[in-house]
Amino acid sequence: MPQTHSVPRDVPREADFDLAPNLLDGAMSLTMTTRDCDLAYWLTAVAQGTLTGRASTGHAPAAGTPGFMREPGPLREALILELGWRSVAEERATRALSYFVAQAPGIPEMEFFATQVLDEARHSMVFRNHLVELGVPAEQLYETIAELSADYIAEVLAPIEEFVVRTVRDEGDFVGAVAAFTIVVEGVLAPAAELSERKWDRLDPAAGEIARGAGIDEIRHLTVGSSIVREHLIRNPGYRPRVMEIVTAGRKLWDEVPVLKYVLRRENLFSEGMREHASLLSGYEVFPGRRLLETTATERYDIAERWTDEMAAARLRYMELEEATAILSKGSTTAVRLNRLF
Repeated sequence: MPQTHSVPRDVPREADFDLAPNLLDGAMSLTMTTRDCDLAYWLTAVAQGTLTGRASTGHAPAAGTPGFMREPGPLREALILELGWRSVAEERATRALSYFVAQAPGIPEMEFFATQVLDEARHSMVFRNHLVELGVPAEQLYETIAELSADYIAEVLAPIEEFVVRTVRDEGDFVGAVAAFTIVVEGVLAPAAELSERKWDRLDPAAGEIARGAGIDEIRHLTVGSSIVREHLIRNPGYRPRVMEIVTAGRKLWDEVPVLKYVLRRENLFSEGMREHASLLSGYEVFPGRRLLETTATERYDIAERWTDEMAAARLRYMELEEATAILSKGSTTAVRLNRLF
């Protein structure tokens, strides 16, 4: 659970580690713009608020990693895969978002994406470094991550990165790239990040805190990115077909990349491992009315899919892009993707 730290009184609620909403609630209900989240905001609310006591590791010193998480077994392997893959995903995001800084049309956008670049680089760092806390030798860290993530990068991350970078760098479409990153990339990955926090809260409190801190940042990324698209459409209604084109292309891409096989590989290991430590999860509910111990790998994937649909619908309503909801709906193709896998 979150550990209380002394933070400046002027830290807004959405940036307070203990008081901020969870990622799904925040992303679906809050409204923030580049004017709200400028460089000064990041230096105070984030650097001196969210990160207080957690800047270097992503978790408070009191949030430890139990000894059994350092022992060989399916639970440790599941977390190493999860954090290793998330680390390289955040690294790729950092590199892609650097183009957003270069192409930003104004100072507010430039400042915001400069802070997001730093956020994503920090996420990559804390995900990566927690592997050392799990017992991966520090001198073998980069080699280990490269080995376990090579196929994931080639099959999943590289095509997604190419889609975003092509839009901003090659086509010079800043708003289109923001839409691609906010609606398609982060909008799809964020619910899985929310699930990560809930999965590891009892089993590895440090990992749970790392996930929560990243989730607080993602609320800001999703809401500000949505506001950029919304405001551009209000000023330029003729741009709507271009956004729909990007959403359609992004959805086609997600249907083509084999995300599911990697998720199920990780979640099957988690299922096996959590049963070995059932006493820690007795009565613990991953969401109201559903105990984590009773869930399967496929069900947890479906939970993240449902959260994706709910969050996308809320953000698209805010952007006045309701017609894109049906295009992005993940639930309609879950069975198809499972059939492809099996």
